[in-house]
This record gives sequence, C-alpha cells and structure tokens, in this order.
Amino acid sequence: MKKLFHSTPFKAVIGATALAALAACGGGDDSGGQGTLRLAMTDAPACGFDAVNVTVERVRVHQSSTAAPEADGWSDLVLDPPQRLNLLDLTNGVLAELGQWPLDAGSYQQLRLVLGASDDRTPLANSVRPSGGTEVALKTPSGQQSGVKMNANIDIAANQMTDFVLDFDACKSVVSAGASEQYLLKPVVQVIPRLISGVGGHVDAALFDAGAVISLQQNGAVIRSTVPDATGRFLLQPAPSGSYSVVFTAPARTTMVINNVPVVTDQVTTISTPITMQASPVVTVQGTAPINTLVRALQPLTSGPTIEVAGRYVDGTTGTYDFTLPTNAPLVAAYVAPPAALNFTPDVAAAGRYSVRASLDGHADKATELLTLAAGSSVQANFTFP
Repeated sequence: MKKLFHSTPFKAVIGATALAALAACGGGDDSGGQGTLRLAMTDAPACGFDAVNVTVERVRVHQSSTAAPEADGWSDLVLDPPQRLNLLDLTNGVLAELGQWPLDAGSYQQLRLVLGASDDRTPLANSVRPSGGTEVALKTPSGQQSGVKMNANIDIAANQMTDFVLDFDACKSVVSAGASEQYLLKPVVQVIPRLISGVGGHVDAALFDAGAVISLQQNGAVIRSTVPDATGRFLLQPAPSGSYSVVFTAPARTTMVINNVPVVTDQVTTISTPITMQASPVVTVQGTAPINTLVRALQPLTSGPTIEVAGRYVDGTTGTYDFTLPTNAPLVAAYVAPPAALNFTPDVAAAGRYSVRASLDGHADKATELLTLAAGSSVQANFTFP
C-alpha cells in the first residue's frame, strides 16, 4: 500500500541560520501516532556551470532499506506543484524548503528522490547552462520514475517535527557526454540532519571569479563544500560536530589547509582574517576509467591528514577525466580562534605529491602509487575494474 501526502509549503528559499528557532529533531518513538517530516535541499558547488536546474516532484520514504520501488509500505511525499530549483542558488548555507508532511511514527531507512521528466511539454525540467553557454536539457536516468535511492536514518517521533536536508552534489551529479555537448544527470544526494553548526569566514573577494572552492574534510573525505560569494564570504553548513580540515583550492593557486577546526553543536566556527591564495605552477593528470567511476586527486600532508584537491566522475561517454593540480607546497595552519592570526607554513615534503583514487560501485577502490609531479608535466593514470 502506498500513502500519498501533499506538502505544506514554506517560503521557497531562506538561509539555514534563520531556521534555528524552527528546527526540532524527533527522537525515534515508534510507539504509534504521527509526527512530521520537514525536508529542504542544499547544494555543493557545481564545476563549470552557471546554472544546474532540477524539478523535484516527490520524495518517497520507506521503513526498509531494501524495499523495492514497487513494494508495499511506501509513503509518497508530493510537492504540489513540483519545484524547479537552480542548485547553484543553494550554497553558503542557503536551503530550499521542499515542505513538510505527516508520517507514522517510526524509523525510515530508505528515501527516493523523484525528479520531473524533461519532455515536449517541459523540455528543460532538468537542465544545465555551461559557463558562458546556452541552457540545454539534462538527460535523466531511465529508471527515474522510481526515484534516486538514498540510504537514510530518519526517526519520526509522535507529535514532533523531524528536520532533514537533501544535500545534492551538482558537481558530481552532472556528467558530460563526450563531444556531443549533452549532459547526463547522475544524482549524488546525501540525507543529513538539519543543523546550525558549521564553519564560516572570508576569502579575498577576487577568489570569487577565480573559481575557488572551500571544503570541510575528514581524512580525505569531503563532508561539505561551497564557493565564496562576490564579497568573499563563505559558510560550510550544515555540518555535524567534530574536528575537520578546511581546504581552499582554486585553479592555478596554491592549496591552503587549516587543520583541527572544531565544529560545535549549534555554533558556527569562525575562520580569522580573509584568506588569500598565491599563484602556483600546475601539472596535468589525465586518464580513463569505466563509465560511472568517481576519480579523486588526493594529497597526503606531512603536517596533517590526506586531503582531496579535486574529484569528479569520468566522462559519461568516453570514460576520460583530467585534473590540473598545483605543484607548489600546500600552505598549512593549525586552527586558532579569532582574533589570533593563522600561521600558514609550506608543507615542503608534500609539494607536487598526489595519488589518484578511482571508485566504482560494486568494486574495491583502486589507487595509483604516490606520484611526485613536476610543474608543466602531464601524467597518465588509467583504471580498469574486473
């Protein structure tokens, strides 16, 4: 049996920090009754696009992590009308409110995001506008009708509201298709609790046009990422409490890292002083891997953990990828609270040293040996999976 619920609308887009007084988390009571699930959407930065538009029609939830799309027990949370969102508007802590729905109390382990189809009536329901180009349709998966599957851990308690965010990674979700000038949508979405906590600060305003990306990482895994606004402000939110590295990257700029940045529940940790980034020589790493492979360039620090400097899916038609990576020694600092100044020093032993890791669903990851790359060179790293 499928249950249909229509959303109670909110204001379409508001800042995450403004939601502090509204957020309340359920406690997992499955003793009966109904609670409320409220959902919003946010985005990581999209590389190489001026717009990435998706149309959300409904969200499906189930208490079993293995339930098939046609199984009984699904609750369909319908957006009426469907919402067309430009994901690039949803950075720096901005959320798009999808709505709120009543649900039976209990634990929900699977969520499916159903996007509207691009057809003759709505040819640009899902679309991209490449930087400096014109808007074109996004090709969606053939199985889109059943929704994009996501693992979830959502506890609905009776008479309480539970808040979660769908974190849509536009950069990894939009895959180019060879020389066809077409783009494929391979949605990469995480289901995360709505939190106030995070990290904020400023970079040099010039880095807005330079393509800077700021990410919150733990041991080489990107937890949140964003781009600065035109004033240089950035906000990495929501983020669970813990200790992180904040990584600053930009094309042909020296990577900068702040280690041991604390994130505390219900607080935003501030990075002191605007961050500037120096120019750096670069090296090109390129290669091939099977379609749907995620490839990442990782840099181990001698004065801290391994960090991700670049990452994307291979081309959806040719299986090719390429990265342009800085060869200057990354500048690393330990976090100190303002007004104390950060003390960046070069990690000389890490200069130009990278490994490339490839991940394909259903297979163990593969990685190159640690490579020492010279400025101006080009390195080939190909991957095959049995």
